[in-house]
Amino acid sequence: MTAPVPASTSDIEILTAVRPHERQLAWQSLEFYSFIHFGMNTMTDREWGLGHEDPALFDPDALDVDQWMRAIASAGMRGVILTAKHHDGFCLWPTETTEHSVAASPWRGGQGDLVADVAESARRHGLEFGVYLSPWDRTDPTYGSGTAYDDVFVAQLTELLTRYGRVFSVWFDGANGEGPDGRVQTYDWDRYYEAIRRLQPDAVISVCGPDVRWCGNEAGHTRTNEWSVVPGSLRDIERIADKSQQVDDGEFSRLVRSNDDDLGSREALAGHLDDLVWYPAEVNTSNRPGWFHHPAEDDAVRTAEELFDIWCGSVGGNATFLLNVPPNAHGLVAEPDVRELERLGRLIAGFRARVIPSTLTPSSTAPDASAPPTGFGPSPDASWQPETIDPLPAVTVAFDAPRAVEAVVLSEDIRLGQRIERVTVHASVDGRAQLVGEALSVGYRRVIRLDRPIETDRLVVTIEESRGTPVVAAIAAIEAG
Repeated sequence: MTAPVPASTSDIEILTAVRPHERQLAWQSLEFYSFIHFGMNTMTDREWGLGHEDPALFDPDALDVDQWMRAIASAGMRGVILTAKHHDGFCLWPTETTEHSVAASPWRGGQGDLVADVAESARRHGLEFGVYLSPWDRTDPTYGSGTAYDDVFVAQLTELLTRYGRVFSVWFDGANGEGPDGRVQTYDWDRYYEAIRRLQPDAVISVCGPDVRWCGNEAGHTRTNEWSVVPGSLRDIERIADKSQQVDDGEFSRLVRSNDDDLGSREALAGHLDDLVWYPAEVNTSNRPGWFHHPAEDDAVRTAEELFDIWCGSVGGNATFLLNVPPNAHGLVAEPDVRELERLGRLIAGFRARVIPSTLTPSSTAPDASAPPTGFGPSPDASWQPETIDPLPAVTVAFDAPRAVEAVVLSEDIRLGQRIERVTVHASVDGRAQLVGEALSVGYRRVIRLDRPIETDRLVVTIEESRGTPVVAAIAAIEAG
């Protein structure tokens, strides 16, 4: 690992002045939440519908959205994002914009509203509610006509954002196909964003949006070092279609198609200091090979252990984790998914519960700062800053007796930006300091998993490099399970 390139005082001020909006802070604190891909494709056993499917095909015979929420909550997730309309154009609510919706289906005699059911059930189970609305529509006759289709799409957004209470996320991808006559729609993103800001100002606009960035793949692959301060040009890159699924092959969610591994180091930001934004990452993947449920994939559900590794790399890597859980054609989350989600929840809860009681002693403390908080942070009430003259800020984490440590968890107070550029962890082993962990970024939370458990009675966490004075929101050591 190399040290960052030198920066002037003015450059440091620019880097640390980029900070999150309140809506981004609230979103990041959710940490882990669910996609729910359900709709016409579930009934036709497809990934991409062709459009114009007979609404009579939509008739789940045992639909139980509370069962969905119980399964999702059991994994420790804190929110849900429903595919209110996918590319096929079938709407899961009784919209006034098209007849191609649940109102034309036999489900509940055409009187059902699945968006309402999911929103209400989510809140009953303490989960936030969000919506996915596909800009690509293979059924609507105005698609590809320009403003006429934008009018339809904004009307659909307006219905979704005014009928169902608070929405924490509006999730877009850039899928963009031809209309029935070969025309391609140029999406009026700015108009869509304006409607969302006006109707749900606290909602983040995700992926093809200005608030939350796609991690670069749909496989759950995470960068080793993830930065939230990145060039503003990345916002425009996410709007294009070729980043999204291109073929209906059921294999895309296992492919790693990451963009540049380094988006936010000083080297990566050189030449971009006049165009920096707070654009944090979301890691999204499905617990199956496809996004929609397919009976043939019931034996291909990701294991709890695999999902736990993704959780450590995302929620523990300055990102959030959006995990797709697709109900089946009966309207139920299948048994293999339920089983692994429950197991995942136990793995996460066990990991979080194994914080070792510690005494934290800093090398120095700024006059107005609290002592370093301990726990599975970040702490909302306290943070630690070393003295600005401290050349190598460090915190000793001491235990009452030797413990087998498997991980160290660090958090910055990102309300003041992202600052830590290199941190090391040394363990006291046989009276000598042994390097056991290192990272080149921290952010909201960083889980540094050790190669093997280390038996020790103390650790020293040293901030080797930072953008100005670091602000630490929590430090915790995790005992081996």
